[in-house]
Amino acid sequence: MAEEFYRIKRLPPYVFAEVNRLKAEYRAGGMDIIDFGMGNPDMDTPSHIVEKLVETVRKPRTHRYSASKGIPGLRRAQAGYYARRFGVKLNPETEVIATLGSKEGLANLAMAITAPGDVMLVPNPSYPIHPYGFMIAGGTLRHVPTLHDGRFDPEQYLRSLERAVVHSVPKPVALVVSFPSNPTAQICDLDFYKDLIAFAKKHHLWVLSDLAYAEIYFDGNPPPSILQVEGAKDVAVEFTSLSKTFSMPGWRMGFAVGNDRLISALTRIKSYLDYGAFTPVQVAAAAALNGPQDCIAEIRDIYRSRRDVLVESMGRAGWDIPPPPATMFAWAPLPEAFREIGSMAFSKILLREAEVAVAPGIGFGEYGEGYVRIGLVENEHRIRQAARNVKRMIARAPEILAQEEAEATEVA
Repeated sequence: MAEEFYRIKRLPPYVFAEVNRLKAEYRAGGMDIIDFGMGNPDMDTPSHIVEKLVETVRKPRTHRYSASKGIPGLRRAQAGYYARRFGVKLNPETEVIATLGSKEGLANLAMAITAPGDVMLVPNPSYPIHPYGFMIAGGTLRHVPTLHDGRFDPEQYLRSLERAVVHSVPKPVALVVSFPSNPTAQICDLDFYKDLIAFAKKHHLWVLSDLAYAEIYFDGNPPPSILQVEGAKDVAVEFTSLSKTFSMPGWRMGFAVGNDRLISALTRIKSYLDYGAFTPVQVAAAAALNGPQDCIAEIRDIYRSRRDVLVESMGRAGWDIPPPPATMFAWAPLPEAFREIGSMAFSKILLREAEVAVAPGIGFGEYGEGYVRIGLVENEHRIRQAARNVKRMIARAPEILAQEEAEATEVA
């Protein structure tokens, strides 16, 4: 009875747990931790959305069980958003389902389509649910590196996918793609999606696209949807979320849209597992999609301003961080002086010496080593404060590293 459960055994150790433990310990000891570790939006949800929730929750009939696939008005609102934003026509009855955030939708679709031993192509580094949703479902993972010298190269990535398919036994069933990317903040264009859909059809693959950061972009054109590609709905579904777009993370409202067979499979699984989000939350989500959209630009501008302050202030502190073109994250190479120790050790030192928390890149997959993810979830004053702390830490780098080496030798 002491043996670990099968699915739990398959999951790797949670890399972020150690940083989170230290963060709690240092805070309990009185440290003022500036926390860039978790992508938890700190801005208020726009007032018209909150007011719609309050209005609806006062109606007793809305307190009953809801619909697991989403109330009709919400599914129509999501279809309307896709029509306006991407020029993509969706049938709200067969091609749209509401999910409890995009994470739940991804995990339950993995459960719906994965047979034991099925091979899935997943990006690396990646948001953890992309690979581990399939692992929990009993699938086998083939990790595909997404970056070259810290940047996304579409041609190289497609070559890596081709090699993965050729060398996989059995042949893969599906692939995951996520742009703008969490954690790397990289983006792609519609030409890449056209090539990806052609690749998927050639190799008979389902495509799961995570577009959670569709509205958090800073430079150039808005990120496209994979469903803009002609024929994409033959093989693809796409996940979006209101968490970042409308600063509604705790509301847990997302969507899957696209291929009707995949949407039907997800609907069937969800019908056994939940009754959908609380109806007032769904009504308020529809109000978000149908209502004033200027709040999206306001939220985006706050993230852009934080990004600029982060890049500029950390650069002056001695830490060069490439400006992310999208998302609420920066994907930062370790400062030169700390490059040899790895992202986990650096994250611990940064927490202890500078009172700054980040997410170690290794937590997003082996190809994330050498980087950390920085969430734009603190205000500009706190970002500048963090940069001052980092500057002092970098100035003491030789002393800090010598101390680390001495302690490691003593333990050995």
